[in-house]
Amino acid sequence: MCKETISLKDTTVSAVPQSKETEPWIMYREGLWEEGNQSYEGEFILLGVADRPRLEMLLFGLVLTCYTITWLGNTTIIVVSWLDPHLHTPMYFFLTNLSIIDLCFTTSVGPQMLVNFWRERNTISYGACVAQLYIYLALGSTECIILVSMAYDRYAAVCHPLRYTTIMNHSVCYKMAAVAWVSGLCNPVIITVMTLRLPRCGENRIDNFFCEVPALIKLACVDTTFTENVLFISSVLFLVTPLGLIVVSYSFIVAAVLRIRSAEGRRKAFNTCVSHLTVVSLFFGTALFTYLQRPSNNVRDQAKMASLFYTFVTTMLNPLIYTLRNKEVHKALRRLMKRT
Repeated sequence: MCKETISLKDTTVSAVPQSKETEPWIMYREGLWEEGNQSYEGEFILLGVADRPRLEMLLFGLVLTCYTITWLGNTTIIVVSWLDPHLHTPMYFFLTNLSIIDLCFTTSVGPQMLVNFWRERNTISYGACVAQLYIYLALGSTECIILVSMAYDRYAAVCHPLRYTTIMNHSVCYKMAAVAWVSGLCNPVIITVMTLRLPRCGENRIDNFFCEVPALIKLACVDTTFTENVLFISSVLFLVTPLGLIVVSYSFIVAAVLRIRSAEGRRKAFNTCVSHLTVVSLFFGTALFTYLQRPSNNVRDQAKMASLFYTFVTTMLNPLIYTLRNKEVHKALRRLMKRT
């Protein structure tokens, strides 16, 4: 058995002793890969676009810019919403949660990517990959539920303005946020464990910029239909279902706005929802493209660029969308400037 060899693309991998090969995932966990004469001790290779150096440098500049703006914009929203009493409302409570999620979301992959763009060998340790995989999925799931909560808040504000403070009281807001965080943190546990336990037969090259479920499923050397089906069901629960609830909320909002007689009233009511609708469209559009396709059917570069878009571009645009058009935030910033 020790002399048996396994073919892996254009290389040959020597099989490990019998005591180590009964379970391929145990072999992977212990970092006992061999590819040719080179051994990989518990790490993955992130291919990204290493074969195109110019594109890699362009993406470095883009990611660095987006990451910097994401930090500045979301930090501003968090600080202003916390310090200004006028912004202690349900809308800004959920917006603060969204900003915290976006900061953690980009930080889970951003620094690693920026460092790898300048390294000859783009690697990530097994432990870091596991953490990145879980955190990325957990925060993405939480953001989906927070966006639903924000849609419900807009529904209550437009459709039931007289009862708004009663419907969206502090207790309700905290409970909605708690449900979002708990469900988001619990959702990725099963799919993360299933993905990591897939036998990879020595393959450790991830065709992506960071550790993501579809890219890791592609490494498996066994039938992944069941795992892909679980990922699809999870995507339906945390992407399609929230999006459906948001659409239902806005259908009621549109009906209520159309009943307003004055054009000025309709414009004001619509303006309260534009920012949220824009964020929902950007986030869910790219996420659905990535996670509702079977990993085996993903077009290589399209999947990678979609991941980059909703990880960095969307999180950069969120604070800009909510602040550039928002007069309340502008007034709060001016009040803070005068106070300091």
